[in-house]
Amino acid sequence: MNPAANIIARLGGEAQVSFITGTAYTAPYRWQAARAKGGTGGVIPQRHHRRLIDHARANGIPLDAEEFLPASNKDEETPR
Repeated sequence: MNPAANIIARLGGEAQVSFITGTAYTAPYRWQAARAKGGTGGVIPQRHHRRLIDHARANGIPLDAEEFLPASNKDEETPR
């Protein structure tokens, strides 16, 4: 699951999200790319969450803060 791809699609695409967040046009693409390819592995940097949530709320687009988090995989969790 790629939270960035889901959120970006829901908010109108990469160009719209880069406008909302004030980032370079390429930033939303990097957020969707795998870490091995220089991306963030599907995670939108936290500093952009509030702007995206506020935009979604102002435009009637359902978006919760929890949707920014990658799905946890209990099989990969390390016991402490």
